[in-house]
Amino acid sequence: RDLAHSEGRDFRSVVGRGVEGQAQGTLVRVGRRLFMEEAGLDIPAALEQKMAAAEARGHTAVLVGWDRQARGLLAVADTLKQEAAGVVRDLQGAGVEVAMITGDNASTAAAIAEQAGVDRVLAEVLPEDKIAEVRELQSSGRTVAMVGDGINDAPALAQADLGIAIGTGTDVAIEASDLTLISGNLTGVMTALRLSRRTLRTIKQNLGWAFGYNVAAIPLAAFGLLDPIIAGAAMAFSSVSVVGNSLRLRRFSA
Repeated sequence: RDLAHSEGRDFRSVVGRGVEGQAQGTLVRVGRRLFMEEAGLDIPAALEQKMAAAEARGHTAVLVGWDRQARGLLAVADTLKQEAAGVVRDLQGAGVEVAMITGDNASTAAAIAEQAGVDRVLAEVLPEDKIAEVRELQSSGRTVAMVGDGINDAPALAQADLGIAIGTGTDVAIEASDLTLISGNLTGVMTALRLSRRTLRTIKQNLGWAFGYNVAAIPLAAFGLLDPIIAGAAMAFSSVSVVGNSLRLRRFSA
């Protein structure tokens, strides 16, 4: 709308809280409620009502304030990926407990979780506390896989037993992860789970076959009851069968 604006100065970003800077000699803060309260800015009742309404719709309320008072509100929202709810259902059907960890307030987080079908929500978690939440889950005996795409997710991705980064996310998150979904489509999480389980099943089958073969053949060979030529052929057949069983993974389809 061709609005006039002044050049900002002394810009500063406070991780997990907001940003601040000088505009025409006035310190302006933009961020979450906690950021305003820590700076001693009052939040008028009218803004409180608008914040509650925005959060109930699943939006994140971002306040703008200066001169010791919050004076504006920005309601922003992430678009839930179309495949998210389906992936959550598939994971739950596969016996995986799904939880959402977010820095959003409880109301916004609950609204998003309801859309995605997530039962457990860890809300209002600061970036530095995400890793603590992952450790707490691990200390309770759980094996934790973390899916994330932001800079703030990187420490938790590194701490998790399996860190899964979204390929369209930040480089820091990708570097910290064990697995990257190149396409950015969340269905890759379920594909990775199915493939890993099938691979593990194949490994167990191969070990079972090799163990059973040796248990049966070694005593026979030791007592001279197995012809060396037959033993050699059986060993070759064992190796071929293991390789052939492993090659079946090439036919894996999501």
